[in-house]
Amino acid sequence: MFDLSLPIHSTTCPARFAPVFAIGNADPNHPFALTLSRRTPADLMSGRAAPLVLARFVTLAEAMQGAIDHAEDIAPDAAPYLLAILDRDEQLVLAGGASDGAVAWCHPVASATEARGVVTEASQLRAQSGRAAAWHEPALAQRLRHRADLLDARLVDPLWRAFAARALQVAA
Repeated sequence: MFDLSLPIHSTTCPARFAPVFAIGNADPNHPFALTLSRRTPADLMSGRAAPLVLARFVTLAEAMQGAIDHAEDIAPDAAPYLLAILDRDEQLVLAGGASDGAVAWCHPVASATEARGVVTEASQLRAQSGRAAAWHEPALAQRLRHRADLLDARLVDPLWRAFAARALQVAA
């Protein structure tokens, strides 16, 4: 799923959130882009659903630190949302849930078999979310969608899997 050119799925980020990001820069020659999903209904209808590039970085470590710095500016009562680091080919390198001033990085899948299991589980969660919405349980539906998004965040591009897993070990 993340091998598509628009790898970020819907998140629970409130529509009123407009990130102000003063770190990194927008130099398109830098290989790592820290992104935020723009998948609100208005963005989908206007064609602006592509991820919003918050900043670009030279190294993955700098991009990870940029995500953490960004998460520190999140209001404590804000809904959690996903930040993703993409390479210059817009392939997913690493993603994590940002909330309460921290980023909980999603550990990448280790194999194609594990990726298929993650895709199946995320699909089931989205189906459950649809049923919860039909039962007029919007909070449950939102939690299920966010859980599915976190599972999808594990679908790192196969070329980056080992590198991203090692980066998380070093960061821990």
